[in-house]
Amino acid sequence: MKPIGKYIVVKNIEEEVKTKSGLILSGEDTNQFRYRKATVIEPGTDVTVIKKGDEIYYDKGTSFTMIINDEQCTVIRESEVVVVL
Repeated sequence: MKPIGKYIVVKNIEEEVKTKSGLILSGEDTNQFRYRKATVIEPGTDVTVIKKGDEIYYDKGTSFTMIINDEQCTVIRESEVVVVL
């Protein structure tokens, strides 16, 4: 599998978030946030900064999900990435 152009294939990371007040938000709660955390499975042919295996945060508003090789993956554009960890 090789994404073309500025597309990136990612696998979402379910994360629990603990707020400053000690409240623990579940993975379902964090799905309501605008930005999602993911691991890069494969960057596209024109993506130069983001590498395979990077953990990123991206704007989930324009992403779409696909089944690739019997695995659920999310496809985003490079411009949707807001943070590389």
